[in-house]
Amino acid sequence: MRRFGRALCTLFLLLLAVNSRSLSSRYYVATTGSDSNPGTIDQPFLTISKGLSLSSAAFAPGDTLLLRGGTYTATATISIPTSKNGTSGQRYYLLAYPGERAHLDFSSMAFSSSNRGIHLRASYWHIRGLDIQGAGDNGMLINGSHNVVENCTFFENQDTGLQLGGGASDNQIINCDSYANADPTQGNADGFAPKLDVGTGNAFSGCRAWQNSDDGWDGYLRGANDVTTTLESCWCFSNGYLKDGSPSSGNGNGYKTGGSDTKDLKHNVILTRCLAFDNRVKGFDQNNNRGSITIYHGSAYRNGTNYGLGDTLAFSSGKVLTLANCVALGDAGAIHGAAVQLTNSWMPPFMPPSAADFVSIDTAGMRGPRKPDGSLPDLLFLRLDESSGLANAGTYIGLPYNGSAPDLGAFERTELTALRAADTDVPAGLLLLQNYPNPFNASTVFQFSIATRSDVVLEVFDYLGRNIRTLERGSYPPGVHTSAWDGRDDRGRPVSSGVYFVRLEADRASRGIRVVLAK
Repeated sequence: MRRFGRALCTLFLLLLAVNSRSLSSRYYVATTGSDSNPGTIDQPFLTISKGLSLSSAAFAPGDTLLLRGGTYTATATISIPTSKNGTSGQRYYLLAYPGERAHLDFSSMAFSSSNRGIHLRASYWHIRGLDIQGAGDNGMLINGSHNVVENCTFFENQDTGLQLGGGASDNQIINCDSYANADPTQGNADGFAPKLDVGTGNAFSGCRAWQNSDDGWDGYLRGANDVTTTLESCWCFSNGYLKDGSPSSGNGNGYKTGGSDTKDLKHNVILTRCLAFDNRVKGFDQNNNRGSITIYHGSAYRNGTNYGLGDTLAFSSGKVLTLANCVALGDAGAIHGAAVQLTNSWMPPFMPPSAADFVSIDTAGMRGPRKPDGSLPDLLFLRLDESSGLANAGTYIGLPYNGSAPDLGAFERTELTALRAADTDVPAGLLLLQNYPNPFNASTVFQFSIATRSDVVLEVFDYLGRNIRTLERGSYPPGVHTSAWDGRDDRGRPVSSGVYFVRLEADRASRGIRVVLAK
């Protein structure tokens, strides 16, 4: 009996240990803390590095470092090593405390290629709510994979704000800003750079890059080939200028899709609903990229050249330049003769667009505060006027739209009353709410409502407009309905990480949202 009792006690202690480990731990960091503290909310650490130095038993996948608001003066790179890899089911988290921002000021760093602000070598991390300033090189360098960087800003760093390399793959950069980054030569500092030896499957959603000394986005390759990067609903403007507004000696392009020393490497870039304006040289730039370039619903205005996609080199075998439903206010620029083009504003039957086609061409607010959820602000700039011949004039390529057909350009006319009058083509009771959670891993839930009994179709599409899952189809009564997606296609196969589009159709109208699957 005594032996049985000891065995039962041992089993109980083992189960208790396992259960306690399954409950994620939280550690706190504050500008008033001390690294000799235990890291509780009342006795926080002073530095992020202290939390990262904890043993794997104390700080394990699923655990969180929460940064209280304020300015943290940092003099050395914060390195997140591969010994702190998370998993697809349990990430590590480095988050600003809810409702607060953590400002990491590296301004005392000397200029040096090794002086990054944060060097993320690990995989399966979620970083949110950080403002990274003044690093001696990149504000953040990512070499790991399957990471999510959300609602962060990178500014006044001495090289690219956020760079991905060293095989970094399947990372999600969501609702981030990168601006006023400038290196001493002014020819290297971009806003965002999936470049050189980067891996494939990296995606940017809802990001802005402005006033960087070189380019907004740079996809130049050296060491990688035939990789794919996607951008969705991103804004890129005033690149090729310095913080004081003077022209830089850098390239000055908005989206530099690729390029290589040998002029034969392939960077497959997909840009959906992206906006380029006021960039000093080119808005959308091929730069001898031999990979496929796909631009859906692009908008370009007042760039040195709006679309610089006319390189004389032929695309590599099987690679193609595609532009569909794009707009250029002003001269379109140069486009490769072999490009596949569908209903772009410079093509018949459209007249050359003018200011009258848009509600506003005033750029005020484009670099202003984001909405509370971190998404881009709702502004009138380059949104089509109801009377424009570019409205309801596009080709359906699988993306959600309102009205009788897709609009041309980066902005589909919306039901938001703050932007325009109600769309009479869309029933007032037809709503598709944002999914929760978003981003999601295993599964996510949608809610939609209809005012009358309707034939409903709820579908998931990938970036190329391919239907990968039909969630609902049939006749539904009026009211609120719920649906779920488990991240699988219609054949039950898991789909890869990335940004997907969900479209609700009812009563010959549609609503759409974008969702992020982050494994």
